[in-house]
Amino acid sequence: MIGLNLSVGGADPVHVLCLGAHSDDIELGCGGTLLHFKSTFARVKFHWVVFCASGPRRQEAAKAAELFTAGCEKEIVLREYRDGFLPYSGGEVKEFFEQMKSQVNPDLIFTHWRGDAHQDHRLLSELTWNTFRNHLILEYEIPKYDGDMGQPNLFVPLEMQLYERKIEYLFTAFESQRAKRWFDRETFLGLMRIRGMESNSPSGYAEAFHARKVMVHSIV
Repeated sequence: MIGLNLSVGGADPVHVLCLGAHSDDIELGCGGTLLHFKSTFARVKFHWVVFCASGPRRQEAAKAAELFTAGCEKEIVLREYRDGFLPYSGGEVKEFFEQMKSQVNPDLIFTHWRGDAHQDHRLLSELTWNTFRNHLILEYEIPKYDGDMGQPNLFVPLEMQLYERKIEYLFTAFESQRAKRWFDRETFLGLMRIRGMESNSPSGYAEAFHARKVMVHSIV
């Protein structure tokens, strides 16, 4: 597999912008990779934004963000747009993206996959690309009832302690989701196992992303 290597030992932190429509999207889509970054890079600063986080789901989003970014610099922003209606608040959401562009210059952005069946997810993916036109963007995947899984082309192998920690944090933070039939260990492990098989991950497990455009600045 071809690897993408960001600076590991630099004095400045690696700035990672994480965008999620709903309270558990970031954690489901790239939680293991974020834990990998924490264990790999000397300094990471997370810019963490959840767009539909209100009521009990707001508290869950805050708890999960703290778990996944513990020990790192962070800025956590929880918005309260209406779940399922992001496209109908498109003007306001676009304005917020423009604000973000003036406040953060990330080294890496995680956002939703453009082929996701959920309308909120697709809008965030579109606005991410419209707003951050000169940045490295990776689109994560989320398993769901719609059966919209794609063919990702970038993989992050995960050691056992990382994918197990991801699952532990999911169950710790998102108590409101535990009763849902899809929210179980087999779902989370199953997808990571498939992506691990596809990428020949040493552990057998990985997270996968859609990388539409990647520039290699130097080859050693």
